[in-house]
Amino acid sequence: MKAIVHEGKKGLDGVTFTHMSEVEPRPGEVKVRLKAAGLNHRDLLVPNRRNDGDPPVILGSDGAGVIEVVGEGVTGIQVGDEVMINPGLGWKKNSDAPPEGFEILGFPSHGTFAESVVVPAESVVKKPGHYSWEEAAVLPLSALTAYRALFTRAKVKMGDTVLIPGIGSGVATYLLQFAKAAGAYVIVTSRSEMKLEAARRLGADRVIHTNREWDQELKGEMIDIVIESVGAATFNRSLNVLRPGGTMVTFGASAGDVVHLNIREFFYGQYNLLGSTMGSHEEFEDMVDFVQRHNMKPVLDRVFPLSSALEAFHYMNRAEQFGKIALDING
Repeated sequence: MKAIVHEGKKGLDGVTFTHMSEVEPRPGEVKVRLKAAGLNHRDLLVPNRRNDGDPPVILGSDGAGVIEVVGEGVTGIQVGDEVMINPGLGWKKNSDAPPEGFEILGFPSHGTFAESVVVPAESVVKKPGHYSWEEAAVLPLSALTAYRALFTRAKVKMGDTVLIPGIGSGVATYLLQFAKAAGAYVIVTSRSEMKLEAARRLGADRVIHTNREWDQELKGEMIDIVIESVGAATFNRSLNVLRPGGTMVTFGASAGDVVHLNIREFFYGQYNLLGSTMGSHEEFEDMVDFVQRHNMKPVLDRVFPLSSALEAFHYMNRAEQFGKIALDING
């Protein structure tokens, strides 16, 4: 089968469009004939985490398709069912943190940038009927990450003011949509005027250019919640505009892992700092129910054919997109 594989060389130089053997499901598993897949920043990171000479691995965490084979012992799923894949493996029930052994599809196990994938039967859910294959494919990882960060961790409620630095990524666009659906007042930042205008159209109540002085721009605003994914470049700027007793949730560090924190100012401010990563399968099902109840669709930036996946990787690496990037498996 056609697949996007990393092997041989560390980094994107080791990513190729090639052929891999298909596998059949074991007991408790299903084989999905994929129609589309979704890109995530994780797909850029995995090749850099692997070493020269490591065995080939099919990249990709997100995907949607049709059940082709049902393994022994699987019930409630039939050949022909249209499904999305929850890429979080081994985190079934809600908990404070992922259980030991939690993995994400696409490394170390083979992922979704291929014509088929075998996953645990418990990892698939029915595709929303009003979604295209590409829309279904880009929902799972980013939307689950946004849902847990905003609802489980930050506990957003109607009337809260939420700040989302760095609007444009898939998770950030879901955060904006989810927060608005929850009745929050949402402020976003970006260095791109195009992304700020797109955020306005998506429902942002206020937009701020990253290069402006946030303290001055937001003077008088009571920021209840900040959802941080940028990291070192914006962490303290975000903290400086958070109201006393407010909550910051962080799930990413695209602009640096290490931050310097004035701990005295932090404890005098009575701030809450929470980490978040992905989510449980229970949260995944809650998220899917939420987007369907609110008739919500992913923001789809571009669709590339599978054979042009490396071009899609470079496009994402330049951070030009607003929303999600999909791969057409049959393209």
